[in-house]
Parts: sequence; C-alpha cells; structure tokens
Amino acid sequence: MTQTNTNTQQSRPHFPLLDSVTKPHATTTEAAYYLNRKPQTLRAWACSEAGPLRPIRINGRLAWPVAGLKALLGVA
Repeated sequence: MTQTNTNTQQSRPHFPLLDSVTKPHATTTEAAYYLNRKPQTLRAWACSEAGPLRPIRINGRLAWPVAGLKALLGVA
C-alpha cells in the first residue's frame, strides 16, 4: 500500500508563460514566480533598491515591469 503525503506537495500558482504576457506590469507574486524567488525576496529588493529589477509603486503596491522581467530572463 502506498501512502502519499499531501503536506509535502506544495501548491504553486499557475501563471501563463512569460512570453505570452502582454500587460505592462506584473504583481510581486507573478514576478516572484517567473524569477523563481519568494515574493519576500522581491520586496527586499524593492526596499533596498539593490535587486536586478526595480519596481514602480502604484497606490502603495509594487508593480514589476514585464519588459524588464523578459529582458532579465532572456525571453524574446
């Protein structure tokens, strides 16, 4: 009898492929998914202004430029 532990399986949000994204900015969660980082890492980059990509702030929320994400990851 095999037993699977659902606690060890992490549910990750599913986002479209980066090359098919047409909106100008991504949320912190979306950008973290594409960069394979945790959202808190991106928030730390925004606070320290030392990360590879700089977000803009819209009504107190971070918005990460999709064009910058594509350039950073080498997506055409």
